[in-house]
Amino acid sequence: MSRRALRRLRGEQRGQEPLGPDALQFALLDDDDAEEEGPKQGLGGRRPGGAGKEGVRVNNRFELINIEDLEDDLVVNGEKSDCTLPDSVSSGNKGRAQRGNSETKQDGDVAKAGFPEQENGLEDIDRILERIEDSSGVIHPGPPPLNSRKHVLYVEHRHLNPDTELKRYFGARAVLGEQRPRQRQRVYPKCTWLTTPKSTWPRYSKPGLSMRLLESKKGLSFFAFEHNEEYQQAQHKFLVAVESMEPNNIVVLLQTSPYHVDSLLQLSDACRFQEDQEMARDLIERALYSMECAFHPLFSLTSGTCRLDYRRPENRSFYLALYKQMSFLEKRGCPRTALEYCKLILSLEPDEDPLCMLLLIDHLALRARNYEYLIRLFQEWEAHRNLSQLPNFAFSVPLAYFLLSQQTDLPEHELASARQQASLLIQQALTMFPGALMPLLEYCSVRPDATVSDHRFFGPDAEISQPPALSQLVSLYLGRSHFLWKEPAIMSWLEENVREVLQAVDAGDPAVEACENRRKVLYQRAPRNIHRHVILSEIKEAVAALPSDVTTQSVMGFDPLPPLDTIYSYVRPERLSPVSHGNTIALFFRSLLPNYTTEGERLEEGVAGGPNRNQGLNRLMLAVRDMMANFHFNDLEVPGWSGLCSCKSIQMRL
Repeated sequence: MSRRALRRLRGEQRGQEPLGPDALQFALLDDDDAEEEGPKQGLGGRRPGGAGKEGVRVNNRFELINIEDLEDDLVVNGEKSDCTLPDSVSSGNKGRAQRGNSETKQDGDVAKAGFPEQENGLEDIDRILERIEDSSGVIHPGPPPLNSRKHVLYVEHRHLNPDTELKRYFGARAVLGEQRPRQRQRVYPKCTWLTTPKSTWPRYSKPGLSMRLLESKKGLSFFAFEHNEEYQQAQHKFLVAVESMEPNNIVVLLQTSPYHVDSLLQLSDACRFQEDQEMARDLIERALYSMECAFHPLFSLTSGTCRLDYRRPENRSFYLALYKQMSFLEKRGCPRTALEYCKLILSLEPDEDPLCMLLLIDHLALRARNYEYLIRLFQEWEAHRNLSQLPNFAFSVPLAYFLLSQQTDLPEHELASARQQASLLIQQALTMFPGALMPLLEYCSVRPDATVSDHRFFGPDAEISQPPALSQLVSLYLGRSHFLWKEPAIMSWLEENVREVLQAVDAGDPAVEACENRRKVLYQRAPRNIHRHVILSEIKEAVAALPSDVTTQSVMGFDPLPPLDTIYSYVRPERLSPVSHGNTIALFFRSLLPNYTTEGERLEEGVAGGPNRNQGLNRLMLAVRDMMANFHFNDLEVPGWSGLCSCKSIQMRL
């Protein structure tokens, strides 16, 4: 941490630092040493850079500017543990530090008069804060310490920006090189955290979307989005456009309401189905920008104490926009940013978890190599959420322990403890979910040993006998996370524990029977939020396992499987039945072609522009041609009239 950031944390200005007892010490040097060191030292034998630059010896004071900027960049742009200096910079600093230490020992002693010397001149932030609190008794306002134990759903603003993660991979110059010239083209009214406005977007004007505070109780604040009359009219037009099954109608609506959220979500799905990923992602970002501009002043993305009720249709758009943005970030190669979005969605309603983010958060934590967070979440929530009963947590947590035991920067006793805990938990997972082993090995292209594949516990019967709801959860986890198990070291560790489980089964361990009884009781039927998550995930194996009562429903991308206890703030007006005012010819064609509408009806519904008789006539001709193309003639003999007459029956293929 740099001295500049420390001064901000303590609320001090430059030049107001109190002088310590060792601040005015003079170094006693020999005549020769004094001649050599005199021009390089300031008052009291201290280096020009101050005590905050231990181990760095410079001949030009302007070199300290770059050093301080590097320290600031380490603190601001990334986590302390994830950021490393380039080899050239670190080697140069080490070389200068070695030369400074070899020249005089007294220089090092004087430099230690300020702060304790640590690697790269950075000091543990916790010790600094403890020293400030002990000296003054009051903690000065400022950003929270990086290493403090925060809430498990605490969201950090800087991790919501994918550029922060991409900078760690490719460098700031590669990420921001093309963005700097574009920032001067247009000024946007508000700075947002979820997305960065683009110059290609339409000029923003309030679309009639707002947020209000419903109530605050027990340290939680409950909010809800609201639609004014103008936005409600746009919403009604959007529902009509969706029923028409024509994406161009949504495009027409966006020309008049460019920041209507549901239209942006629905059109994004249409672009994604047409493999236009760039446009699909751009539409989602525009929807997030529209909703963030409507935030209440007290609504916080990071506190983890703000709630949005999913039963309100106005709030669902925000959930779905966050989920789709998270999916794009994961595909883009930003799992750390996607994990932060997942935490944000879960924090909006953690008890109900309407999108069932607990089925995904472990996968993102493993991809982001944030093993400590996954283990902490499991330890804190296992008691009241029974996370071990979910197959994804049952297998991901021991995998996190094992991967943690493979790191070389931990003490030996911690590595051994992590390896032991990993083996214990994976054995419990295999005992509770034996039907997951063989599909996992098949995904990883591993042929199991005959003693495993032919055993009654892990054989084909284990997969067939498990309840359908459990099969759906297993298919969801394996379809999403199977590639995390393909490393040879992981497979060897899994093989060892599979043999341990088989020995316990053959020995008649009572835990095996207890797990079997638990499977029959717990996994009778999956709740609605799991079905909603499976639909949004679009994992083929899991979607194929959905029950028939879910697959037969019409699922809309802007509101998949709405809750049965939906809270409506306004009701859609009833539409006039086309039978009451339609002519006979139009009703005939509509009975044959449900998508056929006359131009007058399109005008009343607000989907398209003014009436045009030529266009209406063209639509009528196209409908007639389509109908005639579907006629098919077959020769059929009528029973009982053979030899007397024959008739032609007209069959229509609709």
